[in-house]
Amino acid sequence: MNAASYVIPLPPQASLPVVGESGRYPVRRIWCVGRNYLEHIREMGNDERAPPFFFAKHADMLVPDGATIPYPPLTKDLHHEVELIVAMKSGGLNIPADKALDHVYGYAVGIDLTRRDLQIASRKKERPWEIGKSFDYSAPCSAVQPAAKIGHPAKGKIWLTVNGKEAQKGDLTELIWNVPEIIWQLSQQVKLAAGDIIMTGTPAGVSQLQPGDKLECGVDGVGTLKVAIGQPE
Repeated sequence: MNAASYVIPLPPQASLPVVGESGRYPVRRIWCVGRNYLEHIREMGNDERAPPFFFAKHADMLVPDGATIPYPPLTKDLHHEVELIVAMKSGGLNIPADKALDHVYGYAVGIDLTRRDLQIASRKKERPWEIGKSFDYSAPCSAVQPAAKIGHPAKGKIWLTVNGKEAQKGDLTELIWNVPEIIWQLSQQVKLAAGDIIMTGTPAGVSQLQPGDKLECGVDGVGTLKVAIGQPE
């Protein structure tokens, strides 16, 4: 169907730039892995023996490299969480771990912005995390690096600075579940498809952000991302 077939204007297609390509990567869904670095589990006081789990953000919550992000409403405790992002080129149900990387288009660097006070309040009431995790501008993301060019990173530094000071530092080798295992587990829950991106978890060092803060983060061999926190809208 064309645009004239709809009763309201079509929403824009969420997408990410691709390094070295004029075309863009269309984003279908954003999946996030909870609790996938041991030290982050410990700093948040959670059960390190529990397996990671999955939650979602909406594709239109993506924010490009270089953006200034309005400080979100309802919170007084906005946190950063730097993550390796996996971009899928195909998918399916019950993808075996040893076939998972065949479905990966590439990788990027992202930040899972979190309204921590709202997330914790929801958890205490046994309610969904959505209010703490899924809000406007909550998914800054770098350009995608095609796996055909960089391979499939399984080691390398992952880091984030706030106003030039190191806040988070880890290594991809510290992932409790690696990328093939994440894809295998998530594909048992939902049918993955081209355009799905997966945020793979964050290392220790998450901290509170304020308007005016400047964030820079990266993953060795994948890329870097810079964003700033602005005043509330």
